[in-house]
Amino acid sequence: MIKKKNRQNAHSFMGNVIMILFAQIMVKAMGMIYRMVITNIDGFGNSGNGFYNAGFQVYTVLLAISSVGIPNAIAKMVSERAALGDYRSAHRIFRTAFGLFSVIGLVCAAILYIGSDFIAVHIMNMDGAQYVMRALAPSIFFVCISSVIRGYFQGLNDMRATSFSQMLEQVFKCGLTIVLVLLAVGSMPQLMVIATRVSMLYTVNGNEVAPPEILAAWANAASSLATLISFIYLAVFYLRRKKGLEEQMRRSSVEELKTSGARLMKMILMLSIPISLASIITAVNRVVDLATITRGIEAAFSGGIPAGILSDDIISAPTATQLNKAAVYLSGMLSKSDTIFNMPLALNIAFATVLVPSIAGALAKGDTKEAVSKTSYSFLISILLILPCAIGFIVLAQPIYKIIYPATSDGAELLAIMAVALVFSALTQTLTGALQGIGKVFVPALGILLGCLCKVALNLILIPIPSVNIYGAAISSIVCQIVAFLVNYIVLSRKIPLRITLGKYVIKPLGAGAVMGIAAFGVYFAMTAVFGGGYVSNLAATMLSVIVAAAVYLALVLRLRVMDKEDIVLLPAGERLYSMLVRYKIYK
Repeated sequence: MIKKKNRQNAHSFMGNVIMILFAQIMVKAMGMIYRMVITNIDGFGNSGNGFYNAGFQVYTVLLAISSVGIPNAIAKMVSERAALGDYRSAHRIFRTAFGLFSVIGLVCAAILYIGSDFIAVHIMNMDGAQYVMRALAPSIFFVCISSVIRGYFQGLNDMRATSFSQMLEQVFKCGLTIVLVLLAVGSMPQLMVIATRVSMLYTVNGNEVAPPEILAAWANAASSLATLISFIYLAVFYLRRKKGLEEQMRRSSVEELKTSGARLMKMILMLSIPISLASIITAVNRVVDLATITRGIEAAFSGGIPAGILSDDIISAPTATQLNKAAVYLSGMLSKSDTIFNMPLALNIAFATVLVPSIAGALAKGDTKEAVSKTSYSFLISILLILPCAIGFIVLAQPIYKIIYPATSDGAELLAIMAVALVFSALTQTLTGALQGIGKVFVPALGILLGCLCKVALNLILIPIPSVNIYGAAISSIVCQIVAFLVNYIVLSRKIPLRITLGKYVIKPLGAGAVMGIAAFGVYFAMTAVFGGGYVSNLAATMLSVIVAAAVYLALVLRLRVMDKEDIVLLPAGERLYSMLVRYKIYK
């Protein structure tokens, strides 16, 4: 009976993972689509990406301060009370958090809007990024209050609010971003009058077409509109379930938590702040990173800007304005890699999201074995999902760039370098979810802080070297993620007995990935040798390479028995899959 119950809990866990996973894949895919479209729009390009990324990084700092830790903090607190049958206290936590973070969200939105000029000019050394910050300011408030609702339902083991609202938000963000940028460049004449009346974008510097910083602002205005739509959906989601929630509260089997409102607010903040710390440090580091990149590039190219950045010729005596434009251009080139880099992390974030309430609920009931099992399993799946993506980026970086950014395909080498950091970043995500679940909420922050300090130090050393320049930022990202991973892993392994072996978790997946990478390169090389390197042939060759690589990788993972019976059975339709593998004598 106990074994059957554990199996049901495991399937429930994986069901929630799949739901979040599907939402994250869709979110990242839609994000890739609109970034691909606007990057290739004439007038946006690398410079538009530079402004887009610069303003967005400042936004993420305040977003991290105001809301990033909310879903996991609320989910952890709610799941602990729900596991004990105290649904009244769970709902009281939700109400208190909603009021608290409404105020925090408003304050942070105002700070971003009012302080945008100072931040752009004096901190980031990138005049023009303030337009992006102002466009993003309203979304901080809506994300803040939306996060409380998502966290509440996550704690009740209902991932629909999170997954559906994220998908809805991204659909609108994708569509609105493309439409608003096209408006700004005048590609939709019938709607230009609307954009002109909304702002004076078309008179900036006397140009008929908006400059890159204004295009980036329009692109981010879509984010604020999309977050408003997402909040409206979540509010309706909650109101439709209010009767059921009230009935659940009436059936609460234990006495309500006796805590004052002020004390409860303090408890929420004491949990959400540490959980947010890792994201806050990461966000602050990105701003510092951007500032060091800007100044480092200016130092590297003070004696001359290489050909291919601002012009086809070398600029031997660049002005301050030209140096700043070069820094914006290369920062935008790096942000293109960041966009692709974040795609596979969507495959992994689902485990980190679901692990927090699952482990917290298990430990609240004293079930350490379940917590260990879910953590070890999530770690294995993270490796098996992310490793082939990283190797694929290394082998096919240039073909991927030619597909996604045909109008500006430079900088593929940055993606190949950063792919190494991808593996450690994903594993850190999973470990962070486990650490937050067991209550070690400060450890992820410590890990990323140490990693970020290493990154800033390396940026200051590497980027000013002319032959290294922007590639120094990619190299330092690898070191940052390795340091963060090691800190998280060492602490977690000392707190719970992780069942992680070198052969199963490292050697076998790496072997399968290496063979997969060789197969992908071989197929691509053969296809392009026969059909040439045009856009269509490159697309066909890349897709075929990915399909062959995936088949080779899956076959090797199964043949090497990386996953045992228990691992396979926990997958969706796992029992049927295992029976098929036994039938074909792949497993005994």
